[in-house]
Amino acid sequence: MGVSSSDLSRILSSNPSLLRRSLEKHLIPCYDFLKSVLILDEKVVTVFKRSPWVVCIHNMVPNIALLRQVGVPQSTISFLVTNFPSTAFVKHTRFAEAIHEVKEMGYDPSKTVFVHAIQVLLRMSRAKLESKLELYKRWGWSKDVALLAFKRHPNCMLLSDKKITKAMDFFVNKMGSSLTDIARNPTVLFFSLEKRIIPRCSVIQILIAKGLVKNDMSLSTFILPGERCFLDKFVIKFQDGVPELLNVYTEKTDLLDVRIQS
Repeated sequence: MGVSSSDLSRILSSNPSLLRRSLEKHLIPCYDFLKSVLILDEKVVTVFKRSPWVVCIHNMVPNIALLRQVGVPQSTISFLVTNFPSTAFVKHTRFAEAIHEVKEMGYDPSKTVFVHAIQVLLRMSRAKLESKLELYKRWGWSKDVALLAFKRHPNCMLLSDKKITKAMDFFVNKMGSSLTDIARNPTVLFFSLEKRIIPRCSVIQILIAKGLVKNDMSLSTFILPGERCFLDKFVIKFQDGVPELLNVYTEKTDLLDVRIQS
């Protein structure tokens, strides 16, 4: 398997019961099955390290079979097992329910987001999911719009209530952003308000006030790009005419403190 001594030590310290497992009845069959799914030894080792109780494969075998049955590609199955091994080991009846729910929501099994949605549903109780949907609804989203956001980025349901509230308050009440725009690009909710969202929105508000950019830009246009791309497109490009942009951006000035000089 190519397991280093340090990896083996970590695996065994996390689950010393492995030492009591039969090599022929448990360890080798487990390795063989994981190898058939993941192909590469290093990925098998990764799964052992992330989920040392992986030898209990009685649930994973039918779970993987079900994923294949509904049309999930091999590469996506490998991604799920490597990155979210605990998801692949849940009780088969619960796993099947999650797949049914995700399909009912309209997810495409051929897309990686399909398994992202499965692992999110399996991490949340039904009550917790409904609570998150209600929180988004209090900000003006209908249930359909909230489900659109979930479909675009399932992990938006795993954000804390505090983070959701702070981000939605800023986008809706301070920026006047479209609720639909946020739902279509829920990734914007994941970024730091202080380190990324406020500085970038401050720059954009200055540019809008000066008529240098349109006031109906999607949040994804300026929140999602990397640092270099944002600087080139919205700061350096306009620096000669608006020299305060770089200072506003680098000092992380709060939008409410920006004094726009027309």
